[in-house]
Amino acid sequence: MDSSFFNFLLIAGAVQGFIFNGFTLFSKKKVDKVIIFLNLTVFFLSLNNLQAWLIIKGFRFDPFFLKQFLVPWYMFIMPMFYMFLIHYLKIENKVRGFLNFAIVLFLLELIMRSIFILNASETDVSSIKMYTTIEEIANAAFSIFLFYRCLQIVFKESKLLDFIVNYDDIKWLKIFLILGGFVLGFWVLAIVLNTYFSIARAYYPLRLATSVLLYWIGYQGTSRYTLLHDRIMLRGKLAALKPETTEKVVKETENNLSEKHQQEFETIANYIISEQRFLDAKLSLEQLSEELEISAGHLSKLINNCSEYNFSDYINSLRVAQAKALLKDDDFDNYTIVAIGLECGFNSRSTFYTAFKKFTDLTPSEYRKTH
Repeated sequence: MDSSFFNFLLIAGAVQGFIFNGFTLFSKKKVDKVIIFLNLTVFFLSLNNLQAWLIIKGFRFDPFFLKQFLVPWYMFIMPMFYMFLIHYLKIENKVRGFLNFAIVLFLLELIMRSIFILNASETDVSSIKMYTTIEEIANAAFSIFLFYRCLQIVFKESKLLDFIVNYDDIKWLKIFLILGGFVLGFWVLAIVLNTYFSIARAYYPLRLATSVLLYWIGYQGTSRYTLLHDRIMLRGKLAALKPETTEKVVKETENNLSEKHQQEFETIANYIISEQRFLDAKLSLEQLSEELEISAGHLSKLINNCSEYNFSDYINSLRVAQAKALLKDDDFDNYTIVAIGLECGFNSRSTFYTAFKKFTDLTPSEYRKTH
């Protein structure tokens, strides 16, 4: 592939990153540490790509010192992602942070590069090239170490994730880390090829893969965090709601239904609503029957006869009723529709929209607009 194409992707990616930073940081959404560290991850990648593009295009300062003074912006990429990860997972107080070390290392590298440049001549820059190689190897080692820590946290230290798994299955983070491992492999390969064989183009695939991967984590992380934040806030508000705020969906019963069964069903319905069991996305007929200490068959028959719904539809009807109450409440206007659906007990956007349409003949978006 032509090098000019890679150069175009390099600057296009940098510009896209800066646009992403501006759009995210100046949006109406609250910006906290999670969003800041995510944006800094993309920002330093964009700075690094911009600097690389300027060098390739020959846009460099004339003074010898400034011409040789390359800023290792890339060394902040993994530290910022690491900080994003531990804040996103709400474990920043349980694991060690490495940001201060990264800042010290960055400043030390700037000082060391300045010393090498001042002691070099314009006709012999071999010492500067040697230092650049050593610097990159050191930064790669530090990045690989932080990447390994990220892998440990996400894949091995499951006890740290007890809080977050209630809101996010973090599969997207696991996929990102797996793909990130391949990108780090490209980086090591590029260092080897450039150091021993002087193949500078070995960095083109690395820059392309890194740009695509990190811009993906930028957009994915922002949308996921917005959803996560909304769900945490919603759950707190839902826990404080009175059970009566949930519409109790019960069909007219048949005349020949025994009073005993009717009362038994009322007891079951009151339990489901008062304990907000329908908000549990993993609630099953078997689990509910164990909680109520009745057989699953008898429970299913009671729900079928008294509500004229099967178990799944009856629970979904309660979830839809709760979602309707939230969608038409002005206090919940700032929360996303998907977050509302998930916190009302649905396990995905698609199941929420399907069930809502089934019980209301409207999509959640249409319902919110009309109410």
